[in-house]
Amino acid sequence: MGTVAVLWQGAPEAVGREHHVEWTVDEDIVWTVNAWPSASAAPELREDGEHIVFRGQLSLFEDGVAALDLGGTPILFDLAEPSPPPPEGFADGAWVEVRVARDRVSLWPYAL
Repeated sequence: MGTVAVLWQGAPEAVGREHHVEWTVDEDIVWTVNAWPSASAAPELREDGEHIVFRGQLSLFEDGVAALDLGGTPILFDLAEPSPPPPEGFADGAWVEVRVARDRVSLWPYAL
């Protein structure tokens, strides 16, 4: 799937260990600006300069929220306001790529 470096919100001494984490993305999806349909139907996480690119399967919700499933891990995104209906290629269940600034992404550890 991939490896990226983002802001860690856990204890400093926990860095470098294995954790269950929740992704926080503080950037809204704007169709065709930072989100595009993907030709590949495989999850991916990668760095692109100062950006993080998430590729996953899209789920759209009526309350202005979208989730991207990255290999079984859901990552929640807000949709930009006002949010028109998604253009062709962004249907519920479609594979999409979302590109966000690295400093807008963080990881929060949690215990099961």
